[in-house]
Amino acid sequence: MHNWYWTGPAAVPTLGPMAIVIHDPRELEAMRQAGRVAAQTLAAVTARVRPGVSTAQIDAWVREDTAARGARPSQLGYQGFPAAVCVSRNHVVCHGIPSPTEVLADGDIVNVDVTSELEGFHGDTSVTVAVGVVPPQAQHVLEVARDALEAGIAAVRPGARLGDVGAAIEDFARARGCGTVRDFGGHGIGRRMHMPPHVSHHGPPGQGVRLRPGMTFTIEPMITVGNPAVLVLADGWTAVTADRSPTAQFEHTVAVTPTGCEVLTRPR
Repeated sequence: MHNWYWTGPAAVPTLGPMAIVIHDPRELEAMRQAGRVAAQTLAAVTARVRPGVSTAQIDAWVREDTAARGARPSQLGYQGFPAAVCVSRNHVVCHGIPSPTEVLADGDIVNVDVTSELEGFHGDTSVTVAVGVVPPQAQHVLEVARDALEAGIAAVRPGARLGDVGAAIEDFARARGCGTVRDFGGHGIGRRMHMPPHVSHHGPPGQGVRLRPGMTFTIEPMITVGNPAVLVLADGWTAVTADRSPTAQFEHTVAVTPTGCEVLTRPR
């Protein structure tokens, strides 16, 4: 789940003045457990997505599955968010609020964003799935978003900078004719769902926070086939592409290790 505050020109600060946390081995193991729960819930829920399913049904499945694993949905009630999961369909960039009246149809793409808290630690992950047979443009942005996440993960190593991660994502998407949303980004995660640092999905390389073993954060590029500008709707949550073009997102929680990167929410 990405930063809940818009980071555009008129933004409020996204995360406050907290220092970046370096997690010890015990804390990292707790985060592995939380990440595993989030990944398992996400996989179980998205396997049931099909035409005719409402986004409210997805929310109910997330609540049920999370509870069955001994965890709680981190998103529920966070900053007043009314649901246990963000479900963002077609041109919705992020923070889609589940509704019983929003029913998935053949040809949709939908992002399901799960964050789970287990014993005081959080794991955060999302995927965009195709509902039935989707148009080529939507399939393209889905594939680029999925692979852009992997490009960003590949840039994570001790001594690299966060700008290197963002530049890898932006360069990958641009080479495939897609845009990268700049108004939202990833975030540090651990005992809180949102912690420093803010993780931009664009460059420039060689700038930003230097990565150190024990840092944990999310990488979650939001990719568009059109203009990457976004608008936030009147509900104060739902962010959409300004030109209503399709958008896709994939997300993992990662830890910087002494030799590179560990993905804490990779499905087993």
